[in-house]
Amino acid sequence: MRRKTLIAATAILLAGTSLKAQYVPPVEGDVKARIAEWQDLKFGMFIHWGAYSQWGVIESWSLAPDDISWQYKARSERNLDYFDYLHEYEHLKDTFNPVGFDPGKWADAAKYAGMKYVVFTTKHHDGFCMFDTHQTDYKVTDEGCAFHSDQRANIAREVFDAYRERGIKAGAYFSIPDWHSDDFWWRMFPPKSTRANYKASEHPEKWAAYQDYVAAQLDELTSGEYGDLYLMWYDMPVTDDSGEAKHDWERFAKIVRGNQPGMIMVARGQHDIYENYQTPEQTIPEKALDYPWESCVTMTYSWSYRPGLEYKSTRTLLSMLVQIVSRGGNFLLNVGPGPDGTLEDTAYERLREIGDWMKVNSDGIYATKAVEPYQDGQVYYTAKGDYVYAFYIPEEEADEVLPTKIAIPSFTPASAKGVQLMGSGKSLSWSKLPGGGIEVTIPESLRNNPPCDHIWCLKIKIR
Repeated sequence: MRRKTLIAATAILLAGTSLKAQYVPPVEGDVKARIAEWQDLKFGMFIHWGAYSQWGVIESWSLAPDDISWQYKARSERNLDYFDYLHEYEHLKDTFNPVGFDPGKWADAAKYAGMKYVVFTTKHHDGFCMFDTHQTDYKVTDEGCAFHSDQRANIAREVFDAYRERGIKAGAYFSIPDWHSDDFWWRMFPPKSTRANYKASEHPEKWAAYQDYVAAQLDELTSGEYGDLYLMWYDMPVTDDSGEAKHDWERFAKIVRGNQPGMIMVARGQHDIYENYQTPEQTIPEKALDYPWESCVTMTYSWSYRPGLEYKSTRTLLSMLVQIVSRGGNFLLNVGPGPDGTLEDTAYERLREIGDWMKVNSDGIYATKAVEPYQDGQVYYTAKGDYVYAFYIPEEEADEVLPTKIAIPSFTPASAKGVQLMGSGKSLSWSKLPGGGIEVTIPESLRNNPPCDHIWCLKIKIR
């Protein structure tokens, strides 16, 4: 196994100040209550999936006309100019036929892993709808799609139902830009960026029509056919070519919360009352943030399916979970189904191993709060009630053994029997450190037969 330090393994830590951004709390009592409930869930599954999985490209991004190498790489590999590529890409709808689609299997794996909510891509930036919208025929249920006659064709509904049946809360990812809509990327002009390719001030009727389109789709998703949705996760709320136009967020909020009161809205980057929590992407802050937040991170190194990608190790994923929760955040871990609708075996293996670990240590994860100093070296803290949970993460991935002693410099138990190793059911002996805190002794029997792999948690009664 390659030796990696903890920081190198995660490779995504940022200074806490770099994530500081304006946060405006909601005013509605039911929304506040749901956000507080959501903050206790801690762990969820993100699913990026669409017709693009057939090519194994980076979601919709190969359609973006920006001069950014990772965006146009897929076009260059197919040796097509932009408009020929766009034409072929949009016809991926015709051949999309995920006959192996089994959302119940995904949901079973998520439940075992300890995930409490799911966010599924109902529509990415390319505009292809994974639900039975009546606003466009660019959808999985259209008769031009190979999968349309399958009884599971309304994929979003199938996913939401499967996860709710297993007690997992359902959330919808919804792209605000829609590059297939003529009211966003107007065919009168070529696209120039991810924004609408015209100025709303010069063509107000087009912008108004697009707001109507978005509003109608949000109404479809939340009016009942797709059941109880816990949150709406709005991605990339870019505007028009001038960058000055505004989306009708007040209208969108009235629709989704009129249909489903208390709905969490995650309008990424808005920094207003419609961004109920913030979403650092592929990053973990070094300290707790003073607003609700969620790190969204991929299990591989791509949001969507791409063949042959390396998966992050179980230890790396668990260390991310611990670091995020120690800073008061939630962890939204992404998987990308393939073109046949299945997850790779390695994804299931990671979820099973995470679940094995959670069976021992979840009490130190769910409904916990961040507690300063958050971390002492290789030890990360969470707190709940009268207890502090101290997670020990070995510095080296190749050195996953319990040490003889673990120093806890920042906390002292309230009694002689106030320290337990999670999963062991036994109190551990400890002694005070000269500068404060304690040093816990791990007996040889536990070191030789630890209750879990990778990361271990001390439960310390402090009151």
